Amino acid sequence: MQRLASNTRRRIPTTSISLILGLMLCFTACNDDEDEFFFGDKTNTNSNTVMVGTTPVTYSNRSVVTCGFVNAVTEGSTDLQQAACRLEVPKLKGGSNNLFIVHTVGSEINYCIEWNCNLRAQYWSAFRWDKTNSGGSASGSLDDFTEDPLIPINDRSTLEDHKSNGYQRGHMLANADRKNSTAANKQTYYLSNIHPQWGNFNGQGIWWNLEKHIRDVYNTNAFRDTLYVVKGGTISAGNYTIVKGLPVPKYFFMALLCKKLSDTTQGGYKAIAFWMEHKSNTDSNYKKYAISIDELEQKTGIDFFPNLPDNIERVVESNLVLPAWKLY
Repeated sequence: MQRLASNTRRRIPTTSISLILGLMLCFTACNDDEDEFFFGDKTNTNSNTVMVGTTPVTYSNRSVVTCGFVNAVTEGSTDLQQAACRLEVPKLKGGSNNLFIVHTVGSEINYCIEWNCNLRAQYWSAFRWDKTNSGGSASGSLDDFTEDPLIPINDRSTLEDHKSNGYQRGHMLANADRKNSTAANKQTYYLSNIHPQWGNFNGQGIWWNLEKHIRDVYNTNAFRDTLYVVKGGTISAGNYTIVKGLPVPKYFFMALLCKKLSDTTQGGYKAIAFWMEHKSNTDSNYKKYAISIDELEQKTGIDFFPNLPDNIERVVESNLVLPAWKLY
């Protein structure tokens, strides 16, 4: 939830957390499918329900459709309204120049993107991990990079755009984050999931190092029931440069929301963000780049995890507890 607050990391008093703990547990106990239940939460003031309306939009012809204030497209028969209200999906900007893309494998959502058609670049990629889609051995190669077939031709980025520009093609949803199936892995190579990145930032750099840390430490059954992840680069005014017609972000970010209901602290939820300047950097001291979700929202102008009920969102987005993320 975006707020005009100080950049100082704020901690919610223990007494305040205790007061809302019962409510939070009630939300999660009412329905094991939290997205379906939260979608019906009428008290949520910034949910994507406002953007996509209340009439489900389901289709299967890969054409762009209007879903409330949002233009959207998906491969299969996914309910676009419910997709927009998943916990990992940030507040959609909507409008005629932006496109909400939902990539699916069979009946399962692989990841979602919001795409800026004017800049031909994404704001973010959003996905989730749980015990059903983690692990596996599927992998891809440089030959797998391809245009996103869901984006209208004139609004796509192309292989030629990324050719000989001095940058690597940096995944937002990493190919190593989707080894559960060949089809899911191949979708990570869509150019809509790519930003130009410096080699020593991406390959074996801070971005690559942090991705691996998240996979190895946070994406485990012991740490999470579900881990909701948003990753992207800055394409807001003044926060990118243009190279060969595409924006190159000045900063990259990751936002994580963890649900572990056996951990009763904050009702089983916790969140963290990481913010990195886009430059050659092989650091692995991740604590230096950790900030609260509130701080990341101020830096990016993006409202993360808006589909959480407001009382939960206020706590987890402002209360950064580094030891809870094994950062000391």
